[in-house]
Amino acid sequence: MQEPARSALVHKAFRLAWLTAGWMTVEAAVAVGTGMAAHSLTLLAFGADSIIELLSAGVLLWRLNVELRHGTAFSEGVEQRASTMGGALLVALTAYVIASAAWSLWRGEGQAFSLPGLLLAVVAVPVMSKLAKGKLRMARKMGSAALRADAAESIACLYLAAVVVVGQALQGLVNAWWLDGVSALALVPFLLREAYEAWQGDAEDD
Repeated sequence: MQEPARSALVHKAFRLAWLTAGWMTVEAAVAVGTGMAAHSLTLLAFGADSIIELLSAGVLLWRLNVELRHGTAFSEGVEQRASTMGGALLVALTAYVIASAAWSLWRGEGQAFSLPGLLLAVVAVPVMSKLAKGKLRMARKMGSAALRADAAESIACLYLAAVVVVGQALQGLVNAWWLDGVSALALVPFLLREAYEAWQGDAEDD
């Protein structure tokens, strides 16, 4: 039988995970759609990262649901596999961003300005900041590595949104063809850090 205090914390974490999943669904759809329309590497990378975070939120929801039903004695195997898969997807995404940005800069081709993409990224900054802070607070109270990892992904998404805002704003003001390639490359450190944290989380659980 789960303690009432612990159960209340898990329910709060469950609501945070659902909020994350809902927002990531909207964020991924809009970012990928506007990215394809504007031929924007930064928006496409932002959308792809949103899809990865949506998968992570799904795994977290499953884990929290199991704990609500069966208590704290739940399997770590799914989290380990999800961390490995998430890290691999992020490495593949990073390779795509680097190759596409290099090709774009080599050919002298850039993105079109996307107002919906810019507005999405502007809204994403405070949303992801609030979600990340809530998850970190709950992770400390619950002693949950899964919540800490999910919070790290939310923070990375926050950084990605900020890069998109800067890139799109400059594109609208300056209309320089090279901005998309350069801002896409600026995403690489954040993507690699998130991939590293995913792999580290998997290694620590082994």
